[in-house]
Amino acid sequence: MKLRIKGNSLRLRVSPSEMEQLLQSGRVEETIYFGADEDARLTYALEHSTQAEAMTVRYRPREVTVLISSREVRSWAEGNGVGMYGATGSAQGPLELAIEKDFACLDKAAAENADTFPNPKQGVVC
Repeated sequence: MKLRIKGNSLRLRVSPSEMEQLLQSGRVEETIYFGADEDARLTYALEHSTQAEAMTVRYRPREVTVLISSREVRSWAEGNGVGMYGATGSAQGPLELAIEKDFACLDKAAAENADTFPNPKQGVVC
């Protein structure tokens, strides 16, 4: 899973295998380590729940989790839509959220495009 942060926005890009894991287990996560100290890490996760009504974020020390409804994630996974988009409140205004399928880049080698969704814009350079 890829994480992009810009200003007050957060975007997750999900591969096909991660989508499958999300559907089966209800959660997919990655951890980045910033140093030798075990606490110098950040886990970012995507989780679905039948109780979730709107896309939101749960923040805990060293972990950020985007929560989405089980119904919406299943519809997105089975459909042709690129992503799910929403916003949630924060102390500094709305936090924009995007969860998108990770598409193959057409100007990359096959090895670099492993475990990506087929690109719907074939013929266009990424």
